[in-house]
Amino acid sequence: MKKTTQFGVSSVSLIALAGALAAPVQAQSAGENLVLEEVVTIGSRTKPRSVGDSPVPVDVINANDLAKSGSSDMLDMLKSSVPSFNVHDQPISDAASMIRPVNMRGLSSDSTLILLNGKRRHRASVIAFQGGGLNDGAQGPDISVIPSIALKQVEVLRDGAAAQYGSDAIAGVMNFVLKDDAEGGSLELKTGEYFEGDGQTTTIAGNYGMAMTDSGFLNLSFQMKNADDTSRSVQRADAQALIDAGNTAVAEPAQIWGAPIVDDDMTLFANFGMDLKDGTEIYAFGNYSNRKVDGGFYYRNPNGRSGVYTDDDGNRLVGALDGNAASCDAYRTAPLDDGSDMVASGLTADDNCFVFNTIIPGGYTPRFVGDIIDTSFTAGRRGEFSDGFMQGWNFDLSASVGRNEAVFGLNNTINPSFGPDSKRNFDTGSYIQLEKTLNFDLQKQFDNLSVAMGAEWRDESFQIIAGEGMSWQVGPLADQGFNIGSHGFAGFSIDSAGTAERSNYAIYADLENQLTDNFMLGGALRYENFDSFGDTANYKLVANWQITDNLAWRASHSTGFRAPTMGQASVVNTQTSIVGGQLTQAQTLPAPKLGEAELQPEESVNFATGLVMSFGDLEVTADAYFIEVTDRIALTDNATPTAAQRSAMAAAGVPNPELIGQVNYFANDFDTETTGLDVVATYGAELFGGGTDFSLAYNWTQTEVIGGDNTCGGSFVNNQGEVCKALRLERGLPEHRASFTVSQNWDKVSAFVRTNFYGEYVGVHADWFGEELGSEFTVDFELTYAASDSIVLTAGAANVFDEMGGEIDGSIVGDSDNVLGGVYYETSPYGIGGGFYYLKAGYEF
Repeated sequence: MKKTTQFGVSSVSLIALAGALAAPVQAQSAGENLVLEEVVTIGSRTKPRSVGDSPVPVDVINANDLAKSGSSDMLDMLKSSVPSFNVHDQPISDAASMIRPVNMRGLSSDSTLILLNGKRRHRASVIAFQGGGLNDGAQGPDISVIPSIALKQVEVLRDGAAAQYGSDAIAGVMNFVLKDDAEGGSLELKTGEYFEGDGQTTTIAGNYGMAMTDSGFLNLSFQMKNADDTSRSVQRADAQALIDAGNTAVAEPAQIWGAPIVDDDMTLFANFGMDLKDGTEIYAFGNYSNRKVDGGFYYRNPNGRSGVYTDDDGNRLVGALDGNAASCDAYRTAPLDDGSDMVASGLTADDNCFVFNTIIPGGYTPRFVGDIIDTSFTAGRRGEFSDGFMQGWNFDLSASVGRNEAVFGLNNTINPSFGPDSKRNFDTGSYIQLEKTLNFDLQKQFDNLSVAMGAEWRDESFQIIAGEGMSWQVGPLADQGFNIGSHGFAGFSIDSAGTAERSNYAIYADLENQLTDNFMLGGALRYENFDSFGDTANYKLVANWQITDNLAWRASHSTGFRAPTMGQASVVNTQTSIVGGQLTQAQTLPAPKLGEAELQPEESVNFATGLVMSFGDLEVTADAYFIEVTDRIALTDNATPTAAQRSAMAAAGVPNPELIGQVNYFANDFDTETTGLDVVATYGAELFGGGTDFSLAYNWTQTEVIGGDNTCGGSFVNNQGEVCKALRLERGLPEHRASFTVSQNWDKVSAFVRTNFYGEYVGVHADWFGEELGSEFTVDFELTYAASDSIVLTAGAANVFDEMGGEIDGSIVGDSDNVLGGVYYETSPYGIGGGFYYLKAGYEF
């Protein structure tokens, strides 16, 4: 059975709990219950309405459509369903390969608000320091922990909504609605691998609903997944040269571009609701998720990595273990070759003079590992006041807590400053994001006028836990030019450990008036106060005009904001990146510790207008939008600290500021203007002896960077040798995206074919060179057979023509061999893995 709840006891909260209500949802009109199809209240606090009547564009993606994908990752499923939603694979991107950042309407991942059952979802602890240019420094929620088997549907509001929901809703809102079945269940097994024969992925998932007395439900879901890594690499030219010269310790390949290993990826979700005797309802939902990720990093050449094997002048870096550097001067000018020079010069026989070539002769490639733990719990009560001065008002009172922890490690590396005493594997510390939220919402219908209001309190903290000592400590060879910390990703020191916290409160009101049978006008106002940077007030206006039975016009205008995350405001991190083709380590510090200004919120202005058209079985929506974002928060370019910055670091207690070679920090850096168009069309027919559905979704998004330090004067690279940030923001994603799907259903057999179009974009490799690449098509196919009423078998393939992305043209940097072992540009919008085939078996009971 299904649990059905009358609107009279439903909430009108941040998203009015479309996800907590069961299907069919009922609304009251003139004393009668009308069953509505595809009912949502996202973008509004009034009673549920159909998608076509919404004054703002909303997509509803049901669970069956989401499951039509070769991937078990929610991010890839959404990319296939929402053209304005983009997510990159992250072949080499430190923590960004653990929690991949996303983009909607060309904005960063923390510009889209994520809700679960209508309640704000906590963000991840991971900050994407290498987020493909588009998401550098972004800290958004971890959507990948949500399994499709736990969902009834996903609602996507494609409109700015910060005036309704608060920070992070500049690009839009995504609401993940959990299943609420009170009986039955399903099991699913999926396995697949890439056409290249790697990346084998196995997923087991299940869902079970049970009745809780005769007026409630408990719905449970789980998913377990393991995925092997992939490699789309060739041997690096410099590594091959070492092998040709006789170095037998070089790995094959020395550096890997591909997907990481994902082990023991387990997630549990629960959704509960029960009607009480007084006509109200209590509800609760939450999750526990855990996964381990192991990915590759950049290769350290034994004849060319400064601070480990060589000094800044390119000479052999030799450490005097007795502390007398001059005692080893004779060895520093020995030629760099396959290592025989060290024997000939007597270096290997000298117990006092040390080089890393003697213990790691082939160089090394660190492995970036992490353990991601995500938990959340929400509980509340909703209903209608039955007496007193609040009689007739709907209410929703809820509390939420969400926590995301990322435990980092770096393996197969060293702390160079400890010389021969260094460990090879390090625990580098943890980030913990913790958020607590309280909500109280009210709504009442007065004839054609809906009045809603509410209050919210949130507390957010970002904690850094120090890594083990040797991952960050200064060893005895540091003053002789050897780098400090676990090389590639230095551990968090005791000085950087700690917790940064802030709280804020908000009050808001929402009015919607059906002025005539055909015209609706609405508005929202929100005031929010943060104990860190102060307060902000935002508004939104919406309208919907039903011009004819088959044509409606809708429009919206709003202001908005995105508060800097506590991670962006307080994080300390040391990471390796490419500058001018060379590896360099840079330390990220809070801006005040460098004497720079405190972060302020991003501010936005949104305009949107669209048409909803119906021509028999053909439904078409077209929505144009303009988004202006000022004071966008981003990581500054790596730079050598100025004298003033070093003084500020010393005054702030930063350890060893004189040894820090490169720094960056979060700043309100520039402005952007984004213009776009969404077109969605669906058509149903009876063809080929069965039911046929056609769907087309198209998105055009164009972003322009205005002002700031990121325009680069029209150059492809900035003065640091990195691809210009403005270019990556403007051209890093295809301006044109589209998908066309044909689904066919017979009695026991169903199939679909989906064609995906990706327009021209700028492909970037290793952050320091790239080129403009042409448009491309990919094709997905799936065939399903219902073996019985309970058993369903599926075979399919994603990217059936095995498109790999743009092939790297190394001549752009003047050396066709110097592409660091890469074959394809890592920023391909459809990944570099190629074709993926899969088999799936499902059992329903």
